[in-house]
Amino acid sequence: MATEVKVPTLGESVTEATVGQWLKKPGEAVKADEPIVSLETDKVAVDVPAPVAGTLGDIIAKEGDTVEVGALLATINEGAAAAAAPAPAPAPAPAPAARAEAATPAPGASGGTEEDGDAGNLTLSPAVRRLVLEHGLDPSKIKGTGKDGRLTKDDVVAAAAAGTAKAATAAAPAEAASAADAPAAGPSRRQERVKMTRLRQTVAKRLKEAQNNAALLTTYNDVDMTNVIEARAKYKELFEKKHGVRLGFMGFFTKAVCMALRDIPGVNAQIEGDEIVYNDFADISVAVSAPNGLVVPVIRNAESLSVAEIEKTIGSFGKKAKEGTLTLEDMKGGTFTISNGGVFGSLLSSPIINPPQSAVLGLHRIEDRPVVRNGEIVIRPMMYLALSYDHRMVDGREAVTFLVAVKNAIEDPTRLLIDL
Repeated sequence: MATEVKVPTLGESVTEATVGQWLKKPGEAVKADEPIVSLETDKVAVDVPAPVAGTLGDIIAKEGDTVEVGALLATINEGAAAAAAPAPAPAPAPAPAARAEAATPAPGASGGTEEDGDAGNLTLSPAVRRLVLEHGLDPSKIKGTGKDGRLTKDDVVAAAAAGTAKAATAAAPAEAASAADAPAAGPSRRQERVKMTRLRQTVAKRLKEAQNNAALLTTYNDVDMTNVIEARAKYKELFEKKHGVRLGFMGFFTKAVCMALRDIPGVNAQIEGDEIVYNDFADISVAVSAPNGLVVPVIRNAESLSVAEIEKTIGSFGKKAKEGTLTLEDMKGGTFTISNGGVFGSLLSSPIINPPQSAVLGLHRIEDRPVVRNGEIVIRPMMYLALSYDHRMVDGREAVTFLVAVKNAIEDPTRLLIDL
């Protein structure tokens, strides 16, 4: 008996998705509720679990296909009888020369390099597979940190830097001699054409839409991080011991942003038609890194949360993003965005707003710079802040006042405690 696997309900207003990656192959045993295929929607990747235990039958929707909610993806053959497929007769052992030839894949061959050798039980995404091939690594020697132990791009990059997972190569002596006599190869001019993921297509569309429709303007300031760094160094051990989460800078900035949004409500508003909608709550979108790029889950009612609660929420989002388990509900909404490019080394940038939001705050790396204090030149840990906003509804005076309020709260964290 075969059970159909269909595209589940994907969330409000989401009617279709793209088949990203099949996690199982036809004929492989699957357990009930075990993920068998990943779907990419406009906002997040969703794993579809097996409705029953058995073996995966026919795959109807191929990787890259666009499927609607309720569409048939595959079938699962239920029961032990389905799993007990007759084993193929063992092939005769190849001659030594044939074994050597088979161990060395031909240049440009596309025949599933990750399925060879010990990597037979690994399933790699196209991006990870490309990195593995580029660096000449053996994926079976790399420890995966993604969901169910899957390899992520970060895992491959780390293994390449460590140089501990180089793929073994085999070549017959005659082939080695031929390679030594061959002329040196010229510079590579190889190209690869990869279809954009649905998430990347949506990001591109929305960012271009923001540039076309909004009157974007960016104002800049810098902030002295001395007092926040000292407070963090003084209390980080007690904070982690009490709350079970590390004390970072995002908790301070999120609280500072919420206070500034309360004083300058236009920065927390949005345009709908010919009306301006003012929000009396602060749902803060925070950009976090995921294997497929940056995503922006939302901290709900951040204005009512403590620094510890904010840090716990951000930590949970980071873990879910790394495991690929963020949901549409995690990503929905948001009235203001904080993007921290400083963790990647950015010194200064002009972020683009996330419609229908009206503003985004960009954080950057902390860098020791000479500044003047009390008539003397001193070295201070400084960070550039950038506020991009929609000038159709946020005036320059409001934008600058907002950014200065954030700066003042970070330079004097006591303001966060006494609500100044």
